[in-house]
Amino acid sequence: MAKTRQEKEQALSTLVSSMKEAKGVAFANFQGLKMEEINELRSKCREEGIQTVASKKTLVTLALKELGIDVDAKQFGGGVQVFFGNTDEVAPAKVVADFAKAHEAASFFGGVLEGKFIDADGMKALSSLPSKQQLLGQLVGTINAPVSGFVNVLAGNLRGLVTVLNAVKDKQAA
Repeated sequence: MAKTRQEKEQALSTLVSSMKEAKGVAFANFQGLKMEEINELRSKCREEGIQTVASKKTLVTLALKELGIDVDAKQFGGGVQVFFGNTDEVAPAKVVADFAKAHEAASFFGGVLEGKFIDADGMKALSSLPSKQQLLGQLVGTINAPVSGFVNVLAGNLRGLVTVLNAVKDKQAA
């Protein structure tokens, strides 16, 4: 059944508000997937805290124009699935890329990051970045490295002293 103009305007306003709230947005093609595969993707999205919605290309184009991004979604081949990452900028790209590895029908059209459109190759590169949690862990490890190195140096001096004292004790016992 065809949507009324009011339903389309409601869908457009929902799409625009979701894009404004999201830290990262990915557009992907999932035409040709079976229903169980789409359900698998949706469950992965729920686990990662990513919203997903299938949308018409015209509505995506209008939503992007409202955000000040001049991209014609009609150039995307196939149906458009939109992924919104509200907590992590990289999460939508990672979920789509991981899913696309196992399913050939899935592919990137592009995405939006910090108010700018990124093409499919840029989204693939973005998906290879570590997550925010991994980056924070690396930062903590880097900050902690000089302190742990200093502790090892001090412990090395104590180990050397203990080794010398044990050698003196063994020599006197013999």
